[in-house]
Amino acid sequence: MAKAVFHKGQRVYVKPVATWATVENVNPQWVKGVEEPLRVTYDAGLGRDFQAHELAAEEKDPHKPDLIETENWRILRAVNRLSQDARDPRHPYPGTYPVVVTDEKDWGGWRVPMAEYDRDPQRVEHQSRVFANALRLMRVARELIEFSQDYPHETPGQMMDLAQQAEMVLAAIYHEPAPNLASPVAAE
Repeated sequence: MAKAVFHKGQRVYVKPVATWATVENVNPQWVKGVEEPLRVTYDAGLGRDFQAHELAAEEKDPHKPDLIETENWRILRAVNRLSQDARDPRHPYPGTYPVVVTDEKDWGGWRVPMAEYDRDPQRVEHQSRVFANALRLMRVARELIEFSQDYPHETPGQMMDLAQQAEMVLAAIYHEPAPNLASPVAAE
């Protein structure tokens, strides 16, 4: 019996070809009456399918912890440099703008120029909430993936589809795609 070692979208080193590639498809080979596939092969877009022993995953730096585990992003409110009487009362939080901080010292993070904030404060406030909660969404995606892998027979088909989408999203976050100069990157 075999289990998938790599997932779709994962960057792997293909030993027979001596190059890096991205797993495009995971191809399990099923036999009627058997609960698990006999063999799992991987399509890396190189002309043939590869087995797990022919591939190697990218190694994580052991000194660099996973950002999902270690960071807690949050929103701080920074004071506008404008004088008190010049502040726009239509802003959601008059006199301030959001800053999403990504470290303990309230130093690094996401900031927006005042001109952009003044142009559409509701949109910038929404973006700040999205950025501040991105790590929580990544944690949920990871838990969904782990659950679907641990309990494949108990997981409904629609949830398996969501887990596959979550895998592709996390793969896009953690692995830099190969640069494609022919077409611009499409945002979803």
